[in-house]
Amino acid sequence: MSTAAPRLRGAWQTLYGEQRLAIGAAIGLLLSMLLPWYQQSGFITRPGQAPTELSDSFNAFQSWGFVEASVLLVALGVLALCAARADRRAFHLPGGDGIVLMAAGAWVMFLIFYRQLDRPSGNDSGVLRPIGSPSWGEVGVDWGIFVAFLLGAVIVYAGWQMRAHHRPEPLLDGDDPHSAAVEGDPNSVASTVPLSKPQASGKPPAAAPRSPPATKPNAAPAPLEGQLSFEDTDKKPGG
Repeated sequence: MSTAAPRLRGAWQTLYGEQRLAIGAAIGLLLSMLLPWYQQSGFITRPGQAPTELSDSFNAFQSWGFVEASVLLVALGVLALCAARADRRAFHLPGGDGIVLMAAGAWVMFLIFYRQLDRPSGNDSGVLRPIGSPSWGEVGVDWGIFVAFLLGAVIVYAGWQMRAHHRPEPLLDGDDPHSAAVEGDPNSVASTVPLSKPQASGKPPAAAPRSPPATKPNAAPAPLEGQLSFEDTDKKPGG
């Protein structure tokens, strides 16, 4: 338990801001499924009494269907993707993580919009009902489903930001995105970060200019061509 907290903190710090936003939106999407998504009103009539109005609300789990199951899978999928990236797992998704997040959020928004047209059945209602049993009307949407719609839009925004900032994927399992280079892998994703020192261009370094050789002090200059030296003047003619 003592080592779990630092590990989680380190994994959280390796994530980009857009990935953290997507995690928060996915967790909020799961919690929003506990909010009232649908409502249904009706009335009950008893002999000798005035009709009594009834009202009932349902969350996503109480009116389970294809839409609710799909929203749950999307939220879990976003969490699984971001958890794998926090653990620096190297794999590639079609279009990149940004496109996948945008598609996931857009799918949630489409499903919730579709639910406005095809609502769940709610409480059963028949033509022949026993005396004193409630009579329910059509099912309407409640405020909780709009919260889920907005959280789907947040996931779309997080994916769009990742795409706009060109967030790279890890090329090696466990590489550090904040380091300048990964040891043993010159093609690592971290090599895209500009280094403080200029990288080699592949050309051999230019040789430094050589300084002229130092002359010895008091050394006589080399005689010019055709010039007589002092040794020649000391010699006698014929000698």
